[in-house]
Amino acid sequence: MEVLRRRIETQVMSLTGLALGQLDLESPKGDPGLFGPQSISWQVHGDFPSMLVGGISALMLQLLHPLALAGVWDHSNFRQDLLGRLRRTSQFISGTTFGSTRDAEWLIDKVRTIHLKVTGTAPDGRPYAASDPDLLTWVHVAEVSSFLAAHLRYRNPRLPRAKQDAYYDEIALIAERLGARDVPRSCAEVDDYLRRMRPQLQCDARSLEVVDILLKAPAPSRMAQPVGKLMLKAGIDLLPEWAGEMLGLQLGAVERRMIRLGLNNTAPVLRWAMRNGSAHRARRRMGIE
Repeated sequence: MEVLRRRIETQVMSLTGLALGQLDLESPKGDPGLFGPQSISWQVHGDFPSMLVGGISALMLQLLHPLALAGVWDHSNFRQDLLGRLRRTSQFISGTTFGSTRDAEWLIDKVRTIHLKVTGTAPDGRPYAASDPDLLTWVHVAEVSSFLAAHLRYRNPRLPRAKQDAYYDEIALIAERLGARDVPRSCAEVDDYLRRMRPQLQCDARSLEVVDILLKAPAPSRMAQPVGKLMLKAGIDLLPEWAGEMLGLQLGAVERRMIRLGLNNTAPVLRWAMRNGSAHRARRRMGIE
């Protein structure tokens, strides 16, 4: 069983920012980072299966913003290195959540510097910049609302509303440090924000091409292929109904039930296998694992 566990863990770790090997989440000892082990952000971001599903859904949701899509289209090598992009995104999320204060600050400064170089003109003639405070807010809300939705569906559906509000309030720190403004800090504010953003969203041929690349991305191994396909389907299932309709990714009621059943049966195995993930290493840094 230990051989099997290690094999699964190796496959899983290859998808995460830990594969980049740039952060030591186990040092310096006692450094709580930006949030600390008692935070709701550690709780929500500490579950790999739900975070992966939420991340997939968030990426699809983000692509509905024409300016966010333009930045990805013009400046990202997602066609050639989708896995690399996913690892870098994972590194930022896990590093700012679970990393030491120094490493979290380094990642935020690094991304702010990168954003300054991501500028251009969208197909509709509007200029865009990754450092635009409003665009940063959109990317942030698409991410964290998807993470929380996945956590509620696959990890803790009984998480109190007050704790959900606390998550949005806590994690807004990262968006604001990147330069976002008017960041929603509660469930009600996030719901209102998404309603107000819908008229600005659209799906075009480029949106569909990026989604198609994501859906056809190869799994790290044949063993991981069925799980990867299930995760992708679960990410689609997690999308708000209106977003799934815009992307043409509607699922039937029976398929949705099968996806959720499959993920609920698979997630415990992944949690059992993961003993050296970001959350585990951070807890060891704090002397609690």
